[in-house]
Amino acid sequence: MKRLLLLLLLAASTATAAPRVGTHDGYTRVVFDLPRPASASTRVTGQSVTVKLGLTLPAEQGRLSAPGVTAYAVAGGTVTVTLARGHAGARVQVIPPKDGQSARLVIDVPTSAAAARVPATPVRSPAPPAAVTRPASTASLARPRVVLDPGHGGVDPGMQSRWVQEHAVTLDVALRVRDVLRQHGVDVVMTRETNTDLSADKATDLDLRSKMATNDKTSAYVSIHVNASTDPAGQGIETYYFGQPLGGGSRSVAVTENGGGSIGQELTRRAADRAQSQLGDLLAQAKLAFSRQLAQKVQAHLVSATGAFNRGVQTDAFYVIRYPTTPAILIEIGFGSSPVEGPKLAQPAYRDRVAQAIARAILEFLNRE
Repeated sequence: MKRLLLLLLLAASTATAAPRVGTHDGYTRVVFDLPRPASASTRVTGQSVTVKLGLTLPAEQGRLSAPGVTAYAVAGGTVTVTLARGHAGARVQVIPPKDGQSARLVIDVPTSAAAARVPATPVRSPAPPAAVTRPASTASLARPRVVLDPGHGGVDPGMQSRWVQEHAVTLDVALRVRDVLRQHGVDVVMTRETNTDLSADKATDLDLRSKMATNDKTSAYVSIHVNASTDPAGQGIETYYFGQPLGGGSRSVAVTENGGGSIGQELTRRAADRAQSQLGDLLAQAKLAFSRQLAQKVQAHLVSATGAFNRGVQTDAFYVIRYPTTPAILIEIGFGSSPVEGPKLAQPAYRDRVAQAIARAILEFLNRE
């Protein structure tokens, strides 16, 4: 198991993600991961932003569904982002590697008058010093990478009811999501593929799973769970991204998924402390904005596909998604304790509907529909 985990982590470190798109107050941000630092010259003409890099990337193109941008194309050392009608400016920068993250090409496109603070004139990045890292092979750069985490497994079966066991449902759904993503050219890493865990110690298990989301070459991390309640009327789907814990009864969700009991309370406290410390971290907030965008897409697709009660997109201190170095979310796909949803989750056809919805939302997020 240790060797398998090492191989998975090494594999996650060699692939460059597809462009990520984030919508912010007053601007849209398009981010391309780069295999190494690079010089860049920028030209904004008509409805396009063209960036010439001092390195070669594999050819790739696709459409973008965000304010101010409509498409992107990569050819050799040239990256082009097509602007929407009425948009004619952008701020471009190459960010060098820092804190375990790779170099990144960042293109900010103003989308409103509130974005006047974002310079509309392109900038030229200075030439980097002699490269100290070897570029990744071009074969590894074309496919986005997604980590799927089927919740629980091994010594921790998760919630159990007369209809389902959480560990079995989450694994079945995750494997179905994996198959759809792979059909669309997405590289998928599973935190588990059988009824097992990464460690019998719950804190270590969640820590190892969460660290698979810290690789800057990963485009998204999705943890799948099944909810439970002592109230038989409790039902619905909800999607979380990492942030300040919610008040009231919803807090029990994080405690339960963090291991339950005293260990769940302790891990939730640690995660909550981390959420508090990130309030002033602009980089962390930018990453969380991507997580929120992914969560909203997944929640919308799931509710539309299943007709389940919409419990919304929320934030809480889930230990497994506490590292916001890549878009990371946790989905509660329904209540296994519900006499309505429990029997549905036991049906392969319904689980396939859930998986298809999750996969479609991820593909939309990756602009690979």
